[in-house]
Amino acid sequence: MNPAAKDILAQLDNLLAASNQSWLFGAGISLDAGIPLMEPLTDRVFTKAKKEGESNDIKVLEFVKSQLSVDSHIEHILSQLGDHRAIADRSKNKSVTFDSVILSVAELDKLHQKILIWIAETIRWGYKPTNPSGDLEVIGTPTDRIVVIDHHSAFVSALFNRSQLGIAERRRAVRLFTTNYDTLIEDALALGGFSYWDGFSGGAVAYRSHRYGDEEPNTGDRAHVIKLHGSIDWHLGEDDRIWRVRDGDLYPKRASRVLIYPQSTKYLATQRDPFAAQFDLFRRALSAREENVLATCGYSFGDEHINQEIELALQRPENKTTVLAFAPSLNSTLERWRTGPWGKRVYVITGDGLYVGADGPHSPPTAQAKRDWWTFAGVTKMLNSGAEASVL
Repeated sequence: MNPAAKDILAQLDNLLAASNQSWLFGAGISLDAGIPLMEPLTDRVFTKAKKEGESNDIKVLEFVKSQLSVDSHIEHILSQLGDHRAIADRSKNKSVTFDSVILSVAELDKLHQKILIWIAETIRWGYKPTNPSGDLEVIGTPTDRIVVIDHHSAFVSALFNRSQLGIAERRRAVRLFTTNYDTLIEDALALGGFSYWDGFSGGAVAYRSHRYGDEEPNTGDRAHVIKLHGSIDWHLGEDDRIWRVRDGDLYPKRASRVLIYPQSTKYLATQRDPFAAQFDLFRRALSAREENVLATCGYSFGDEHINQEIELALQRPENKTTVLAFAPSLNSTLERWRTGPWGKRVYVITGDGLYVGADGPHSPPTAQAKRDWWTFAGVTKMLNSGAEASVL
């Protein structure tokens, strides 16, 4: 290995051991755990709507999907339904028409909630779609769940036991931002004995104590888990408080609303909106005055809101954020960032090699097979053994 390549890999190792560090996770990190990506999750929701919903449910879903771009998924559909609800709420007859189906505000709310339940059930129990390699569909059930935590536990162990060796005492909490609804990150932290803060207070049943504008606590926790799109165990109570509750518990009484983004209720237009509070924490992390690192894994850069927050931060002359993007390949967003004025602070680790700003790929694969160091398992290996070991 030439000295220049060794130096760049050493820089990557140093950044992964930074004392002020954040991670941004997307659906890709939970795929091997038995939780589907957004496209098969959308397909599964449509299947459940046909089998378990009322006759008009699937008609409305298919009509809404037909009005969106071909790459739209269930979050886009929920957002579109929320827009239609707002229109219905302002209309004289308090209803809206989807092709030949007319739904009232109450019926729209009911459909929205059913979709959230179908999403939560799919993620909680697990689902593996049929794939091109010939693997058959596997559907998790309440009595036969297929979700596993091994990969998340291995990552958490690598992050806190290996990559922080010798610096844990002087390192602040690692922020773990995620767009995922599952609870695997929190569960892995707990199973590993790593304390964390998630904006809730309590125990197995907890209430949301963090509000928009509040500072993050400095209580010595190893991690701060910040779920940008909500969670399958977040529920809106009858008193408009947000609860984190166990699956199957009959208390506290809930308003039957799982809090998964996006929501259609006016409640979320206030400062009590948990999603606004979560994005406020994300924005603050990116605007830190001292050197800091944002690493991404399993995130496809398909969320324009998140991308915009990152790009706005990088554009500021005083910004000191370095981005480590673990991705299968370059995409238009990463290409723009790495070739921009701030490109030297953008590292992209792909199957084709490592890009630093406009330079690269460094350490390209030596065989026909692409590198796998961008995957969740690959990142875990890098945290355990170092970047240079990942290219040997």
